[in-house]
Amino acid sequence: MIKKIIALLPYKAPFLFVDEINAINENGVEGTFVFKKTSSFYKGHFKNFPVTPGVILTECCAQIGVVCLGIYLLKDEIEEDTEKNLQIALSSSEMEFYLPVFPDEMVRVVSEKVYFRFNKLKCKVKLFNSEDKLVCKGILAGMFKQEGNGK
Repeated sequence: MIKKIIALLPYKAPFLFVDEINAINENGVEGTFVFKKTSSFYKGHFKNFPVTPGVILTECCAQIGVVCLGIYLLKDEIEEDTEKNLQIALSSSEMEFYLPVFPDEMVRVVSEKVYFRFNKLKCKVKLFNSEDKLVCKGILAGMFKQEGNGK
């Protein structure tokens, strides 16, 4: 199931921020990603001191913490051609940042479902660095719709 979830994500490199899903159930998900030093955003953020932008950290949290969990929760309703038909929209985000993430650093995202109803998923997310220190946390919500089946 985990490989299928990753395969169904509507992203590809360089905008895929999920390497592994370590655990997933109806209440949450945990996954990891390594921010490679060759990523283009490091060239300008910041001069001579590359740091992963907060918007990219938020996207990583959203992909692992909301999208992967949403696909898991909708697994019985999603058609096999989902990569063409599943529409996902981030509907709200509130994030707080505490520490930087540097190039080639692995991060771990832990997400806890707050609610899932009417295809809207709201989660509490936390992102930890390679030293297991809290980098950022917040609340993210997204909407899921599969085109062509009325859902």
